[in-house]
Amino acid sequence: MKEPVGIDKQDVKKSETQVPFNKESFSQIKVLETWEKYAEKLSWGKGQCLAILDDGCDLSVPQWQVEMKWGPKVIATYNSIDDNNDPTPVPPGYHGTTVGNPSSLNYNGVLGVAYNNFVAHVRCVSQVHLQGQTEAGTMAKALYWVLKNHAKYNITTVNLSPLDDEHHQKPVPTEVDKVLRLLRQQNIWVSAPCGNHHYTDGISWPACQSHCFGIGATIPGKHEVHLDRFANIDLLVTAIATSSSNAYAAACSMILREAILQAGYVWQKDGQTLPDAMMHIFQKTGTLIKDAETNCEFRELNLLATIDQVFRGD
Repeated sequence: MKEPVGIDKQDVKKSETQVPFNKESFSQIKVLETWEKYAEKLSWGKGQCLAILDDGCDLSVPQWQVEMKWGPKVIATYNSIDDNNDPTPVPPGYHGTTVGNPSSLNYNGVLGVAYNNFVAHVRCVSQVHLQGQTEAGTMAKALYWVLKNHAKYNITTVNLSPLDDEHHQKPVPTEVDKVLRLLRQQNIWVSAPCGNHHYTDGISWPACQSHCFGIGATIPGKHEVHLDRFANIDLLVTAIATSSSNAYAAACSMILREAILQAGYVWQKDGQTLPDAMMHIFQKTGTLIKDAETNCEFRELNLLATIDQVFRGD
């Protein structure tokens, strides 16, 4: 299997005790404190399914063959390119096999952020780094698959991993726009990475689209923005690359979704849809980051502050 590129490293391969996938990023996002404080209240994604739309997943790797007490880690698959249920990557595809680890790993004692969640692996592009918007059609087809099957599998969240590595300051009209809007109306979170080229004048497509949250990054160990950014970023999340930032954001949204339900929090005061409300809560509880290069102010996700606020009912 090709080594992951642009994904946070896994600190340890096997542990007798439960350890985080990446301690440095998890610490800055405040995942570890949230796990500890809400261990008796939250289930870390249990019952929810995360759909990972990427360039394919090798399901033979042991991480994706895990059987949890409540069911298999991978509960659904789809390939929108060939219109079948085989998400196996075809070279040069490789990225989708590992991009779910930061969010969903539950193997050999090593845990992703929402480690008890289910996963649906969907191959929707030939490679994660796109050549323009030429594969918008198969991406849209995959998103329509999510829309059709979200109730069946309880898909609450989509990690839309592909990116065109360009720098857009506004949405690019494509075939994905209508279905992104429909997914938002169904209260399904969809987010995408902003890119890793240190652009300061725009972010990648589809992260720049109106109904897809654009996720940027801060430097692990520092509250400092890096990689691609512009005013249309929605949220920063600590990671070495925005694929991991987006994976963490998607997983944290699953935890926030459950917290809202458990706390009886009235989310309608924060947004017209649940994803809009969740993003607003992440933003207002996040750490303020000022970026001299863009003259923009961003918010860095602080999961503990977010969950604390929801249970306080602020």
